[in-house]
Amino acid sequence: MRDLAGGFRYLLAGQRWVLGHGRWLGFGLLPGLVSLVLYAAALFGLFHVADDFTAWATPFASDWSSPWLGLFRGFLTGLVYALGLFLAVITFTAVTLLVGQPFYESLSEQVDRTEGGEVPESGRSLWEDLWISARDSLRLLVRVALFGILLFALGFIPVIGQTVVPALGFCVSGFFLAQELTSVALQRRRVDLDEQLRLLRGRRALALGFGVPLVLAFLVPLVAVFLMPGAVAGATLMARELTGENAAEEPDEDRATGDRAADAPAPGDPAPGFGPPPPSFK
Repeated sequence: MRDLAGGFRYLLAGQRWVLGHGRWLGFGLLPGLVSLVLYAAALFGLFHVADDFTAWATPFASDWSSPWLGLFRGFLTGLVYALGLFLAVITFTAVTLLVGQPFYESLSEQVDRTEGGEVPESGRSLWEDLWISARDSLRLLVRVALFGILLFALGFIPVIGQTVVPALGFCVSGFFLAQELTSVALQRRRVDLDEQLRLLRGRRALALGFGVPLVLAFLVPLVAVFLMPGAVAGATLMARELTGENAAEEPDEDRATGDRAADAPAPGDPAPGFGPPPPSFK
């Protein structure tokens, strides 16, 4: 329970951080807006073809009498919708992080900078980081698809398919969502995918406490776009704990926002809460 609550606190701490650093919030919204348009078009198409797909996939039921035909195909259509949303929630983060790699790398670095100490750098070029992100996202997509197929099949089991399976789906989504988000900070620390998964499995409750509430929030239209910058910031804070940089401390509100009393700005310094302006990428 402590780790579950800790994961949720990291999620809140990340949102507080970007709200306290307004320029970075606006900077981090751009990739999410691009991804949102792409996913909205894809889901719109799915909802329009799901009925036809279900009818095509179940020709053996065409001669069934009413109401069994409608109930059966309606149930399958609902599962197709659920699978589509499941994959959308999982892959939205991966695609957004890929589109916004330079943006989120800079945001994550700034979070590390406000926390003090050295700011880890991968030492790789932007294109190398993009390649690694795309490769790892594809590997994760295969795993997620396998889980999705399994959960889809289990959805046919009466009662369990309508209760336990959706809960498992949210947990699977939350775990992989936490992995995708922490990968921004962990990749800068040259932690490869297998090691990332090992770290998160060792703190599974922490990952679920961070990822599951985010999955639920992402189901609300537009929310994912506005929460993404804070999610990256919170995941960076959590990655610091996973790698031992925070000595397993609980997230502190003052540290998360970067508003330490000892660091109060001197007269003439820029107003707090905005940090240095985001870099331009030319």
